[in-house]
Formats: sequence, C-alpha cells, structure tokens
Amino acid sequence: MKNVLLVTSSLLGDNSTSTNLSNALLDKLSQSQEIKIQLRDLAETNLPHLTQVEMGAWATPAEERSQEQANLAAVSDGLIDELKQADAIIFAVPMYNFGIPSSLKAYFDRVARAGVTFKYTEQGSVGLLESKPVAVVCARGGFYQGTDADSQTPYLKSMLGFIGYNQLSFVFAEGLATPERDNGLAKAQEQIENLSKTLLA
Repeated sequence: MKNVLLVTSSLLGDNSTSTNLSNALLDKLSQSQEIKIQLRDLAETNLPHLTQVEMGAWATPAEERSQEQANLAAVSDGLIDELKQADAIIFAVPMYNFGIPSSLKAYFDRVARAGVTFKYTEQGSVGLLESKPVAVVCARGGFYQGTDADSQTPYLKSMLGFIGYNQLSFVFAEGLATPERDNGLAKAQEQIENLSKTLLA
C-alpha cells in the first residue's frame, strides 16, 4: 500500500477546483492500486505567520525547551513527519493575486528547517528529505503558464527542490474565470489521466 499525502490550500472547501482536481487524481490512483490518503487542509490547520519565538523553539535542544517551545516545535515536526511518511505528495494550489496562498507559504516556512530538511554546504544548499514523486495541481482564473506572471511555478520548483524534492509534475487548469473554463478543465483532466499512470509507478 502506498501512502499519499494531499496538501490543500484553497479557501473554498468543496467548491475548490484545485482540491477537486487533486481528488480526481487520487481517485484515478486508487483505481490501479491500494493507497492510503493523508489529508492536510491548510485552511483548517490555520497556521499563523512564522515568528521569532517559533524559530527559537526549533533552535533550542529538545531537552531544554519550555512547554511553550515544545508545543511550537511539535507543529513543524508533525508537518515534516507527514512528508517523510508519504510515498508521494500532491499539492493542490490555487492562484491568489499571482502567487500561492499565504497558508501554503506559512506551511513551507515550517517544513524548510536548517539541519532538518536542508543544509548549507560550500557548494550551496542540499535538501535532506528523500526524493519522491510530487504532483502540483494548479488552478488559475486566467492564463499564466509559461509567462512572467506565473510566479507560482518557479517558486514551487525552487522551494520543493530546496528540501530535496526533484521528481515534480505539474497539472495546470487555466482560464477558469473566462469563457474557456470548460476547455481548461478538460485539459487538466487529460493531464491528470496521464499523470495517474506514472505518479506511483
């Protein structure tokens, strides 16, 4: 059985296109093999902006942490453990104001930890998480793929590669706020169909 972690970041719940497309990918995967799904809904997790206090908790040895520090460190530790336990990861990512949701940024701020998920060397940074298949399902109201206005894709490639994930696949559903919505969804469904055959292969 494969463990698949789904990280959603939309504010729209059941009405979210990025989440619904990611669930469609999960359905396709489950048709070919048995999978166990772990859901991390960042709208429900409600991570606050990262603070110096929380970063200080990470830097404090576990045996020296106060109860507050232990509680703060446990949040990051839990998110990182979810990544480590997964055989594959799916990120459902809507576009908000040309970027990723702030909830997803808060998530990455907690899973990118020096000495835990990456380290710096004389040759540059090195990701410490074991590489595994990662799918990113992006939903956009307009058309951004391959343009300078698409700040999501390079950021996500850099961020995920920074912690060790380089087996990346992207699904793009674009034009969702235009008359081309149906065409955009159809193209995304085709990408999902193709990806479902290779993601856990």
